[in-house]
Amino acid sequence: MQLTGMRYGARLLSYVDFPRSEVLGPEASDAEVADLIARHGEIFIKPAFRGGIGKKGKAGLIGRARDLETALREKERLFFVEHTAGPFRAKAHGVTYEAAVPATYEVYFSLSDSTRFRAPAITLSHHGGVDIEEVDPEAIAEVPFEALTGLKAFVIANALTDLGAPREIISPLVQALPRLWDLFHGYGMNLLELNPIRMRPSEGGRLVPVACDFKAEFDQDDPRVARLDLPPALFDVGTSPFEQEVNQLRTYQGQSDVYVINPEGDILPLTFGGGANSLVTELLGDDASISSDFGGNPPYEKMRSVASICLRYFLRRSNVLFVIGGKANNTDIHVTFRAIADALREEFGRAGPSPLYVVAGRGGPNVVQGMGALRDTCEVLGLPYRFFGFDSDMSRVCEYARQVNAWMRAGGRRELARKLGLDGERG
Repeated sequence: MQLTGMRYGARLLSYVDFPRSEVLGPEASDAEVADLIARHGEIFIKPAFRGGIGKKGKAGLIGRARDLETALREKERLFFVEHTAGPFRAKAHGVTYEAAVPATYEVYFSLSDSTRFRAPAITLSHHGGVDIEEVDPEAIAEVPFEALTGLKAFVIANALTDLGAPREIISPLVQALPRLWDLFHGYGMNLLELNPIRMRPSEGGRLVPVACDFKAEFDQDDPRVARLDLPPALFDVGTSPFEQEVNQLRTYQGQSDVYVINPEGDILPLTFGGGANSLVTELLGDDASISSDFGGNPPYEKMRSVASICLRYFLRRSNVLFVIGGKANNTDIHVTFRAIADALREEFGRAGPSPLYVVAGRGGPNVVQGMGALRDTCEVLGLPYRFFGFDSDMSRVCEYARQVNAWMRAGGRRELARKLGLDGERG
């Protein structure tokens, strides 16, 4: 998740006039905080993390205050707090002050590009306020809808009716939730989640849905994200220097998504396609140094730059350069393989040779020419290689790469180093 909390979430929700809790940022004065408490009776103090990281409530990182003294004490506790959730670790840079919203009902709602339905879909429950995984599956509705027509009111109405939701919350949600499609679709989001939406009574007794927490994930290659004018730091937090270098090469043509999963891994996978990335990351496990997706038909210069960065950071510790993807529809395999081959040749010229076994599996336009370019480079550099065509089982290609890595660890690397004229190379 790249964005969590109401600090920026409130601003984004205002674009579609969705009701949201009142929030003050870290720059708020004591007088402003005292005024917020006076008007709402109670506030929540939450650490503001750049980027998104969850599970703050369960970690005791949400403070409550009914007076200024308590609010300032919680501010001091949380202003620079560190938080770990799963493999992610982040440090807060300030706090937000959010008005409490009294309510009887809490609702969970999310919009996402569903791989299950291959369409946009909503997830909805009138048992919100907790992780959706903790809700009884019988109380959750997952409903795909047509992207061309967008999220219509009847989709919400039918879902809530099927769930047996209280009648008094259906009409307000039917009127409010479809607005979120404009935010999701218009600004390059992959996921938008509101949890909880608290159903606050208005003066007339009618319930009003009020967003009290906000989460979003963006497609950073989508130019529509720039329309939100979000701070670039939101997308850079917790990244290594390697990841930051690759991220700087983002363009709308071609993916450049990387994540370091094991700095000590000795298989360097250059993966093409989200599905291939998921499979390769799972099958290689700790043997892989990075998780990557470089699909989307990247131009030659971009692919060579990305490959050069990967090789500069990971070549010396890698046993296997693993270039893998499915059968492409529009990615020019000759362009991408030639770019990787040229980057490999340049890295050897810059820093000297290194024992390396090259394994590649791919299909698609100009695959023969692409493999020919990579083969020629391997032979010039004196590197062993093995290539697989589009009709090869990708899982078996991954297993072959792991077997090669095991051979390199067991003495193959030392043997290859001798052939390359290298002394003192690790086994």
